Amino acid sequence: MSGGQTKNAALTTALAFHYQVLIGLDKCFALEEGQSVWFEKDGDVSLMSPNALASTQTEVKDYAAPLTDHHENFWKTLKNWLAPEFNHAQYGILVLHTTQAFGATTRLRDWNIQTAEQRLAVLQAVFAERTDEQINAEKPSDIIKLQIAVMACDEALLKSVLGKVTLFTEADNVQELEKQILAKPVGIPRNNLNSYLHGLVGFVYAQATQQSWSISQKAFATKCEELTALLCKKEFTFPFFLGFEASELEVELHQDRPFVQKIAEIEHHEMIPEAVGNWLELQNSLMEELDGSILYKDKTIAYQNQLVKKYKLAHSSAKLEIIDPIKSSKLLYNKIMGEHPLNMGNDTPPIEYKNGLIHDAMDDEERNLKWKIEP
Repeated sequence: MSGGQTKNAALTTALAFHYQVLIGLDKCFALEEGQSVWFEKDGDVSLMSPNALASTQTEVKDYAAPLTDHHENFWKTLKNWLAPEFNHAQYGILVLHTTQAFGATTRLRDWNIQTAEQRLAVLQAVFAERTDEQINAEKPSDIIKLQIAVMACDEALLKSVLGKVTLFTEADNVQELEKQILAKPVGIPRNNLNSYLHGLVGFVYAQATQQSWSISQKAFATKCEELTALLCKKEFTFPFFLGFEASELEVELHQDRPFVQKIAEIEHHEMIPEAVGNWLELQNSLMEELDGSILYKDKTIAYQNQLVKKYKLAHSSAKLEIIDPIKSSKLLYNKIMGEHPLNMGNDTPPIEYKNGLIHDAMDDEERNLKWKIEP
């Protein structure tokens, strides 16, 4: 049992840290010249700028319970920012970034529109709820220890720090944050966006050394350009094609389609199950992978037009050599179906994709294509 608990605790810590990294990565997109994002410098995530007023220190909390007057996240963060080793003068803004929503009755709800004096008054009112017995207990609770430490600070220091504090509540969770990051790149095909995200996350982790962990605006912009140049070239990621033969029921359902009739016309009946299977896989891939993407749909149409041109040339050549119409037609079919697919950008399509497109073209009555070779 203890082993399971340890793994779970480690996983929770790892996921929380990954959320922190995503917050930092998201901030990198807004970096201006001379700025940088730091991890674990003075806390979770710091945006450092030549102008201290534009610098931000952020404490990241991915937590489900509401943010209440006595919540540990709030008081522990204040304690850290009031500690002697934390130089708050380096920052113009101190942010508690939390997925928590405000509690129904919390006095922190209006925090962001209050003055430093009003915020101090809120803390004093909250702390006043503690009894002497609670404060002077031999072993006070952790939250009370935090509150005692905060309220014991010099009032001038308290006001100075409180004036910089912003509460950013109901922040996006990991999934929503990833969606937000994936909405930023321009010019990268949808199928490559996850590769873009993974490339950036890997880049962020790779910047950590034993001395520091930071990402400059220049380095981040360079990495974004590198990934965009790499991934925008990969115009299409093909879905997986099984290359299955259609079942008897599927063949029966589609036996009246023109492309099936044209195979039957040359008495190549044994090829019909595979042809119907290729055609069905193509139709499914178009709906699942390409629908909604004008670029991908246009590329597919252009690719099909290339295949049709190649077919017409082969059909014309076959007519010049015709001896037996049925035999020559079957040989033409086998030749076209067995040919290696033409490249599509940087990728070579699955042969089932190519053959499915040919059957799709045969199914288009306006193209007036056929397998049968006649003198």
